[in-house]
Amino acid sequence: MGDSKNILVGVTGSISAYKTCDVVRGLMRAGHNVTVVATPSALKFVGDITWRSLSQNHVVSDLFTDPTSPNAHIKCGQNSDMFLIAPASANTIAKIANGIADNALTACALAATCPIILAPAMNSIMLENPATQENLNKLKNRGMTILEPDEGLLACGDVGKGKLASVDEIIACCLNHL
Repeated sequence: MGDSKNILVGVTGSISAYKTCDVVRGLMRAGHNVTVVATPSALKFVGDITWRSLSQNHVVSDLFTDPTSPNAHIKCGQNSDMFLIAPASANTIAKIANGIADNALTACALAATCPIILAPAMNSIMLENPATQENLNKLKNRGMTILEPDEGLLACGDVGKGKLASVDEIIACCLNHL
């Protein structure tokens, strides 16, 4: 293993957020420093204490009450070697594609100077919606890496494309980018 890198892991509001716990563990096992930035919706699925315990770092989740820095949302993306957003919800993808920075995660994405990898996860109808496809294409054209979602049984009971890519695939993509 080479030098330890700083990886920012963004988590959005999706049932698949629990899988990102294993991604954080895998990146740390590979010798990297991981900081989690979570949307308010993400914290309803997996709480702050879980992210802090797994990453051994403070969780960035609010633009205004971060005890480590009043500018954490700016410094995170500038002090990281990579920014992974997994799961990336349709809402967060749309915000990033359109420069909306109304939470800590989207503000970090707007201020990031490091490569960004998005791992979308959502219902297949939402994924296939022309607005979502346009937003993903915008982000891809700006140089972001988009990890294609898997097909299978979705949390809502539908079957289709929209499942978060596998933990192993996400970790491999991150390690390859480093």
